[in-house]
Amino acid sequence: MSTLLVVGLGLVGLVLLTLGADQVVVGASRLATLLRVAPVIVGVVVIGLGTSAPEFVVSGTAAVRDNAGLALGNLVGSNILNVTLVLGVVAVVSPVMVRSSVPVREAPLMAAAVAVFGAFALVGLKFAAGVLLAVLSVGTLALLVRLSRVQDGDPLPDEVAAFVSQRPRRWWVEALRTVVGLAATLGGAQLLVDNAVTLAHRWNVSDQVIGYTLVAFGTSLPELMTSVQAQRRGEGDLLVGNLLGSNIFNSLIGGAVVGLAAGSSTIAPFGFAAVTAMVFAAVLAWLLLWRGSRITRPEACVLLAAYVCVLPLLISANP
Repeated sequence: MSTLLVVGLGLVGLVLLTLGADQVVVGASRLATLLRVAPVIVGVVVIGLGTSAPEFVVSGTAAVRDNAGLALGNLVGSNILNVTLVLGVVAVVSPVMVRSSVPVREAPLMAAAVAVFGAFALVGLKFAAGVLLAVLSVGTLALLVRLSRVQDGDPLPDEVAAFVSQRPRRWWVEALRTVVGLAATLGGAQLLVDNAVTLAHRWNVSDQVIGYTLVAFGTSLPELMTSVQAQRRGEGDLLVGNLLGSNIFNSLIGGAVVGLAAGSSTIAPFGFAAVTAMVFAAVLAWLLLWRGSRITRPEACVLLAAYVCVLPLLISANP
């Protein structure tokens, strides 16, 4: 098979993955609305889970196929991308206003989740670690629901309602949309993983580096699309909440998926430099949110500069 065909099939997988995840987000959000789930919970939990679906599927698929570097590299790379490149790109175009208290309360939880995942990655993910991360995921979801309680006048519920926009159709239509989206996500993940690994071997690049870069960028496209849509509507709270939630779910649920998929084997310990870069990016985003109610253009430039500085480190790092 020619390299051009491999690249083409990988791009087809990427398109399927992105479009499928988009339909998962739309379908799940509208289904939750029909089920009278509180708008804030839809914004913090449902949309965040939907945009993280590609990371779960791609990393789980890679782990099952013994591509540990790709599995963890994708999660680490996505966590870095979300709070540096994605947040930086949308904020450099127009400052991101954060008026709701929910993202500010969510930020330290995101940093903690990333640190916990990083600690497990450093020592090597096992089945037991996957179980523990799964338990932590359930507890974190419950905590996120508690953190989603807002006072009257908080803008986040209105932003979520505007994002869902169109009136949901019958429940079975939205359920079917979600299932079809998941199927497309799964199919796209298979194509992306297979062809990414093929390219890595042909170019003599490690699976880990491909995971950090090409695959992580691909699986972060749903977050980027959601962020651009939210920013165009001035929905900064939803934008930031989605990125923070995505990192929480990538770290805990994504880490659990990789650990459980490993079965009786152990995912080899990950590189210290890469894990440090991931935790640094999470803490940097937390500090920027903690010190002010918006992400300004200068702060966006700091986030973009952080990604530019970290990328060579990731590419040169060894597991």
